[in-house]
Amino acid sequence: MYKQMSSKTGVLSRFVLRQDRFRIPIWLLSLSGITLLTAQAFTGLYATEENRQTIAQTMVNPAMTAMVGKGYGLDDYTFGAMLAHQMLLFTAVTVAIMSILLVARHTRAEEEDGRLELIRSLPAGRLASLNATLIVLIGVNILLAVLTAAGLYALNIESIDLEGSLLYGAALGASGIIFAAITAFFSQLSESSRGTIGFSFAALGAAYLIRAIGDVSNETLSWFSPLGWVTGTEVYVNDYWWPILLTLGVSLILILTSLYINSIRDLDAGFLPSRPGKTRASAALASPIGLAFRMQRTGIIAWAVGVLLIGASYGSIFGDLDTFFEDMEIMKDLLSGLEGGSLTEQFIAKLMSIIAMICTIPALMAVFKLKGEEKKGRTEHLLARAVSRNRLLGSYMLISLVVGFVMLSLAALGLGAAAEAVLEDGPSLAAIYGAAMVYLPALAIFIGLAVLLTGLLPKLTGITWLYLGYSFFVVYLGGVFQFDEWVGNLTPFGHVPEVPIEDVNSVVLILLTIIAAVLTTGGFIGYRNRDIQG
Repeated sequence: MYKQMSSKTGVLSRFVLRQDRFRIPIWLLSLSGITLLTAQAFTGLYATEENRQTIAQTMVNPAMTAMVGKGYGLDDYTFGAMLAHQMLLFTAVTVAIMSILLVARHTRAEEEDGRLELIRSLPAGRLASLNATLIVLIGVNILLAVLTAAGLYALNIESIDLEGSLLYGAALGASGIIFAAITAFFSQLSESSRGTIGFSFAALGAAYLIRAIGDVSNETLSWFSPLGWVTGTEVYVNDYWWPILLTLGVSLILILTSLYINSIRDLDAGFLPSRPGKTRASAALASPIGLAFRMQRTGIIAWAVGVLLIGASYGSIFGDLDTFFEDMEIMKDLLSGLEGGSLTEQFIAKLMSIIAMICTIPALMAVFKLKGEEKKGRTEHLLARAVSRNRLLGSYMLISLVVGFVMLSLAALGLGAAAEAVLEDGPSLAAIYGAAMVYLPALAIFIGLAVLLTGLLPKLTGITWLYLGYSFFVVYLGGVFQFDEWVGNLTPFGHVPEVPIEDVNSVVLILLTIIAAVLTTGGFIGYRNRDIQG
């Protein structure tokens, strides 16, 4: 029975590879390349044992624990321990994102667009499409594991041995496999690709948040998160393999469950069906902006809750942060050489830059929703009526700006409220809110770039995501790699004043706003003049 339902799995696997013949190599080269470059860079940046132990002391505070995971091997902070501690979790999250996007693309998106129905009309088994997607994704993650392990071992760096390299690669591969399985599971529950991606990213966010809280306050809680299993391998120090087996075991259960649900559900149906709509539409749906917001309402609410929790979770550890600063002599030495604020305030400035880039994601998604509607041929129905192109694009742009502002506000309020609750004498809520709002012009530049590409070159909108990834990399890891100043200045986030340790530079913020306005104007001109694609 299963053999019959899996008929033509091999053919469809080759078809999936054909469709992603560019995406998969780019993901593999990027992920493995970043890991190898980081490992090589550490040997130059922290060449002596004294340098490594110095950075090890700065990594044991609650804030860094929440960000990169619980430290291990800190007493003898070798190159291997440093690489695994500072990079493994970050890379595992990126691998999970790759798996989520690729699985959603070949499951619910194919079904939603009607292509799976065409395949089912041919002599292909009921489970063939899902089987093919999972086989390809498992193969991709295994290949990533092999490339990463072989590359790390080939660098011939002290303490980066064969077993540790194999475990490092296996941890990345297992992370990708379990989130591929999670996405496959949600693709059976949800009725849309948007819902599948939303649930999967919510699971990823929850896994990161649970691990962060557990690593800081309750180690047992971390073991309820797949990302906690990844950091629990303690690569290059203790080399525990059993978390990998646990991850693969849970993945197998999720895959078998997904296959079973897929075998019994109807095509285009989900186990979490959408609620029936109202008999009559509200007055808000009579406008393009009302319709655009209604289509994105659920996702916006989910992101709002997520960023609020992120802000609150980091704010809650600020009490321990003060104790850490008082006890660590090295932090006192660093503080004596800095002007314009305490280390707590500097951490707020750094954290806000990262949170601002996270808040940029839902803002960009709001703009690119128009591209998705256009690709499916739905914008033609609106433009055939008394709706101008400027009004249509402007609706999505306005929603994007409001989303960016709201996300930054919620993150700042969550962070500020939690910080005030645990700090007796720390930055005020107003100061933290101001530290967030200065990033609004930089966020607006990304929205402007998204509008420009949507209006002129809709096929190249992926450049925006690459640029945001670059920005995150240079801001998040800029201190580790000690990049030159011009590297950070290539992103608008590198020009934003680091409030509260720096004064607000109105001239810079005005210039960033002008650049955003110019990009947006170019997008409107291009959208008004180009052909609508369907």
